[in-house]
Amino acid sequence: MTTLLVVDAANVVGSVPDGWWRDRRGAAERLRDRLVPYADEGLPGLPGPLDVVLVVEGQARGVESVPGVRVDSAPGSGDDRIVELVALQGSDRACVVVTADRELRRRVTDLGARCLGPRSVRQPDAGRE
Repeated sequence: MTTLLVVDAANVVGSVPDGWWRDRRGAAERLRDRLVPYADEGLPGLPGPLDVVLVVEGQARGVESVPGVRVDSAPGSGDDRIVELVALQGSDRACVVVTADRELRRRVTDLGARCLGPRSVRQPDAGRE
């Protein structure tokens, strides 16, 4: 079974002050597109293939999925949706969450997930050799 990689879009997008607040949906779409190669190639220390899920909230809701990246529009809090996704995996499947949010990290590690910081997916060549 492939590892589930859950990406906290709001946290990763917000980790770099590049004007994302002017177009939250566009920023989430650009992140989604950068995640596509990781589905096959994986990340350093996390070999592919990966099931990649990008969780969006607020003004970024409605971003479409693309081959390699499923987009999950949280009906409320993105953090709560991420916790739900991790909880649904139980102990049957490895799960990695990308976020720098300390409280979210605590909540998902309590459920058995591993966490990576936003830089793991923000670097242009993070998953490529």
